[in-house]
Amino acid sequence: MDAKSFLVVGAQFGDEGKGKVVDLLVERADIDVVVRYNGGANAGHTIVLDDGKYPLHLIPSGILHPQVTNVVAAGVVIEPQSLIEEINNLRSRGVSCDNLFISDRAHLVMPWHKRLDAHLGGKIGTTARGIGPCYEDRASRRGLRVGDLVDEHGEIDRDHFATRLREVGAEKNRLLTRLYELEPLDLEEVLEATFAAAEVFRHKVTDTA
Repeated sequence: MDAKSFLVVGAQFGDEGKGKVVDLLVERADIDVVVRYNGGANAGHTIVLDDGKYPLHLIPSGILHPQVTNVVAAGVVIEPQSLIEEINNLRSRGVSCDNLFISDRAHLVMPWHKRLDAHLGGKIGTTARGIGPCYEDRASRRGLRVGDLVDEHGEIDRDHFATRLREVGAEKNRLLTRLYELEPLDLEEVLEATFAAAEVFRHKVTDTA
């Protein structure tokens, strides 16, 4: 194939086999970089190889090829726990993930996004993964980004992120309790869980532009 780049998109609301197409392109078209450019953990693709199935949600399917650079770009919304579960699962099967890079401008799906999605999304059949509410915050510039959590040296910026999370979280707790009559989130618990997750992926965060 002579093309220098390929764009793989779905036109049937999911389950079209995008992940498999990407995997085939990597094998047959001498691909150097695979980029996941939008969406969140509600998406999913399963790559079937001789040694079994590899279910992926956030991480590009090129991760199974060590010579390929894999990028989770700024348009993706990342739920930290889902990301580390995926990384740990791959590592347990011998996939190093050394070829994975995460944009510092990607937004974080936080527990309040998932709670709002579960409460409000039933009528339209969402997956309750918090994707829609996270994109709402991204569009209104109220969201938390990976770069708020991890600095340019790959270190967790505890003071800055704690300030941002408490500020945004207080607003979200008011929304949960006063408008929707839901239980508030324990922001300190959310903070510590996010710090713990960041320890797994902090060295993969960079400017991917």
